Amino acid sequence: MMNSIVERIKSNFTESIQTKINSADTIIHVVAEASEEIVQALLEGNKILSCGNGGSACEALRFSSEMLNRFKQERPGLPAIALSSDIPTLTAIANDYHFSDIFAKQIRALGQANDLLLAISTSGNSVNILNAIKAAHDKNMGVIALTGHDGGKIADYLQEKDIEIRVPSFEIARIQETHLLIIHCICDIIDFRLFGHGETIV
Repeated sequence: MMNSIVERIKSNFTESIQTKINSADTIIHVVAEASEEIVQALLEGNKILSCGNGGSACEALRFSSEMLNRFKQERPGLPAIALSSDIPTLTAIANDYHFSDIFAKQIRALGQANDLLLAISTSGNSVNILNAIKAAHDKNMGVIALTGHDGGKIADYLQEKDIEIRVPSFEIARIQETHLLIIHCICDIIDFRLFGHGETIV
């Protein structure tokens, strides 16, 4: 029994590593482009709103906490709001209106032109994420979408200026693990580009 459990754990490690290797081969340049988009938005005094469901909600929270507090080095906080964090607001909107509006309604209240939306969905089909993207466009916000599988319906909702980072996997756990790595990469580039941390910025 113990050997079979160890083999299953090893298999999970191997699959996760392989998904990251596959992603490195296909999406590194897109991650760099998205990072630069966020850097420019911050330099222009704009903020980043993030949203997702379930594990993706946790990743939206992770991104905003690393922006507001810090990533690896001491630095000033950066403006970010995780739209999945306010339980009273989420439940009020879901109860009074519809669950599909829980992010869009917040974006209509908090979003401003040239802010960015970080929309996270492993399937790309979550209706509340699709509505969030539409609301962001209505506010003249750009969108960075973290997806997986075949991208789902999100691709049909994105505009030319938007960026989709699609993890090449159909396994939800592997996609979410890679989304977290992507978020950490973005945070690292933000810190490097805005603060340098002793390194020369070209």
